[in-house]
Amino acid sequence: MPGVPPKPAAEPLDPLRWGPTFPEAARGTLADAQLRTNLRRATRTIRDKRLAVTAELPDWEALRDAGAAIKADAMERLPELLEQLEATVTARGGTVHWARDAAEANRIVTDLVRAAGAREVVKVKSMATQEIGLNEHLEAQGIAAHETDLAELIVQLAGDRPSHILVPAIHRNRDEIRDVFRTRMPDAPAGLTSEPAALAMAARAHLRALFLRADVAISGANLAIAETGTVAVVESEGNGRMCLTLPRTLVTVMGIEKVLPEFRDLEVFLQLLPRSSTGERMNPYTTMWTGVTPGDGPQDFHLVLLDNGRTRALADEIGRQALHCIRCSACLNVCPVYERTGGHAYGSVYPGPIGAILTPQLLGLDDADEATASLPFASTLCGACYDACPVKIDIPTALVHLRDRALHDGGPRRSTAAGAAMGAAAVVLSSGPRFRWVLRASALAGRVLGGRRVRRLPWPGSLWTAGRDLPALPVRSFRDAWARARRTDGRGRP
Repeated sequence: MPGVPPKPAAEPLDPLRWGPTFPEAARGTLADAQLRTNLRRATRTIRDKRLAVTAELPDWEALRDAGAAIKADAMERLPELLEQLEATVTARGGTVHWARDAAEANRIVTDLVRAAGAREVVKVKSMATQEIGLNEHLEAQGIAAHETDLAELIVQLAGDRPSHILVPAIHRNRDEIRDVFRTRMPDAPAGLTSEPAALAMAARAHLRALFLRADVAISGANLAIAETGTVAVVESEGNGRMCLTLPRTLVTVMGIEKVLPEFRDLEVFLQLLPRSSTGERMNPYTTMWTGVTPGDGPQDFHLVLLDNGRTRALADEIGRQALHCIRCSACLNVCPVYERTGGHAYGSVYPGPIGAILTPQLLGLDDADEATASLPFASTLCGACYDACPVKIDIPTALVHLRDRALHDGGPRRSTAAGAAMGAAAVVLSSGPRFRWVLRASALAGRVLGGRRVRRLPWPGSLWTAGRDLPALPVRSFRDAWARARRTDGRGRP
C-alpha cells in the first residue's frame, strides 16, 4: 500500500484538522512521484471537461453572478432562513435538531441510531460527517458506518483519508484500488482485475447487500430550501438514491450554510454544480425529499443543522465568503499548489484553496495552532480559483485577509519566521531607496550563488529553496533599464 497518513483508530481530538503545518506535510507529498502523476492526470481531465461544458452556455457568467447573489442573500438572512427551514421541515413530518459543535452532533446522531435499534448504518455525502468525526464516534459506540460513495468506500477500506472534495480517492490509481479491494473487501471476487468496470461491479455487489439490510441511513446535503423544507442531494452513482429511499430512518447532517431561500433557486445551482464539479451538463441522480411521505421512502426523517464554527466565520465580513462554497471542487482542479502537493498536505477534511480559507475560520484563528494558521499561506495567489469558482468566491482576497489575521490577531505565527519575514518585507517595501538597494544586492548575490538559477540559499532563504529554486534577479531592474533606454537610443548610445 502506498504511504498515506493513517487514519487513527480512536476518535481524533479534532477531526477537522490534523497533522503538521502545510510546509512540513508538503515536503513529503512532493517527494511522491506516483501521487503527483495521479493528481496531474485526474485534475487535468476534470478541468478540461468543465471548460468544455461551461463554454456551451452563453449565460455562464450570468449564472455565476446569480449564484453569488443568492448565496450572499442567504448569508445575510441566515438566522431567519434557518428558522423558516425548521418550521417547514417540521410541518411536513420531519424533526429538526440543532448542533453547536461536533460533540453535540455526534451525540444526536448516535442517539437517533440507537433509538432505531440499529447496529450499522449506510452513508452518503459524507463531508459534514467527516468534519465531526462521526464514523470514529459511531465505531467507539459499537455502531458500524459504511460509506457508499465509491471513492469514499475506497478510502474507508484502505484506512486512509480523503484528499479531494469531489473525488476523495484521487490520490490512488486503479491498480492501488484493486489491491485495496483484494485485501480489505471480504466479498471481493477472486481474480479481481484493475479494469474500471470490474472494480465498479465488485463495489456494486458489496454495497447492494448493505443497502438491502440497512434500517438507518446517514446523509449530508447539497442544498436545503427554507421555503418548502426540501432537502437535495446530487450524485452520479445511484448510491445516494438507494440510501435516501430504502432505509426506514434517514438522518441528514447539514452545515447551516447550505440553506437557500426559495425553491426556484435550485434552477441556478443545478446548472452550476454539475458543470463545475464533474464536467457534466446535469447530475445523473438528483434526489429531493420534503419531510415524510406515508408509505414512500423513509418514515422517520431527522435533519441535524450543524454550526461547528460557521457562525464564527459568518462574523468575518471578508472571510465569510467561504460559506458560499457549494463543494464543487473546481478550485482544487485548477490550483497549481494542490496539483503538486495533493489534499493530504492540507491536513483537513477541506483541502485545496477553499479549505485554506474555510478550515481556519471554522476552527478560529484567534487561538489557532501553527498548523491551522499555516493554511492561508498554502497558495500562490494566482487567482485561478476565483476564475473557476461557480459562485465567485474571491479566494485570493480572503487568503490575504486571513494571512493578516494569522500574523496580527494573536495567533501562533506572530513570532514565527513568517512573521519576521513579513516585518522585514514591510521595512524594505516602505522605502524606495531601501527597495532599490535590496534589489541590487539580491541581483549581485544571485550571480555569485547560482548564475541563471539559485538552487540553494543559506537560512532563512533555504526555507524557499529547499522546495524549489529561485530565478536569479537581473543585474539592472526594469525601472533602471527603462530610464537608461529613455536616455539613449535603446542600444546604449546617447
